[in-house]
Amino acid sequence: MMFTVKGQIVLVTGGSKGIGRGIASAFLQAGAEVFICSRTPPQEPVSANQRQATFIQADVRDPDQAQALVNQVVEQAGRLDTLINNAGGGPPADSASASPRFTESIIRLNLLAPLLMSQVAHSVLQASNGNIINIASVSAIRSSPGTVAYGAAKAGLLNATISLAQEWGPKIRVNAVIAGLIKTEAADAHYGGPEGMARLESRLPRRRMGTPEDIAKACLYLASDGADYVSGAALEVYGGGEPPSFLTFIQEAIDLNKN
Repeated sequence: MMFTVKGQIVLVTGGSKGIGRGIASAFLQAGAEVFICSRTPPQEPVSANQRQATFIQADVRDPDQAQALVNQVVEQAGRLDTLINNAGGGPPADSASASPRFTESIIRLNLLAPLLMSQVAHSVLQASNGNIINIASVSAIRSSPGTVAYGAAKAGLLNATISLAQEWGPKIRVNAVIAGLIKTEAADAHYGGPEGMARLESRLPRRRMGTPEDIAKACLYLASDGADYVSGAALEVYGGGEPPSFLTFIQEAIDLNKN
């Protein structure tokens, strides 16, 4: 059956909360055996369809821990079919004053860690004709003031996606999902509370932010047999994008002239 991931062995980095948790839950619901990792255990187990994801504590930025993580998945499940490099993120920072250490930490988490995980999983994914899905961001394809290092790292991840797809084919497929504004448990604080969220959503083409489930659906497709000829792709999941800021300025000018 096309578009199925039933029976797959899936590893989701950063799978204990937010987008990663939504992805892990969707794969469980679809019949996959799911492993998740993060630096700290989830507050509640990730479960769906009366099944539960296996949690492994690991920091994917550390080479030894990354290798041990993949080894443990293979020891327990026998193989690995899909690696989803989801762990990432970073707080806003003024580019003129951000420390080199801060910038390095953002790039390490959002670019170097996915590259490391892909490298340590290469041989087992090759053996299973598996695939890698990198969770990127709309910040990679538009300006990202205030989160410059994050946007640059995610842009690098998109290049790594198309490059690895060519280098590691035909055994391994490599794709990316470009996530837009996603409503997670941290979104309220990030976007100015319920009022700020409502104002933001009113300006989006779909009149809502995305959800972890929206990203999960894209991952389910890319991991399925139905996407067998899809490799090196960057699937944009951001509901039509964000209106350019100049439109806001124009509308404000029009409203001002009316008054």
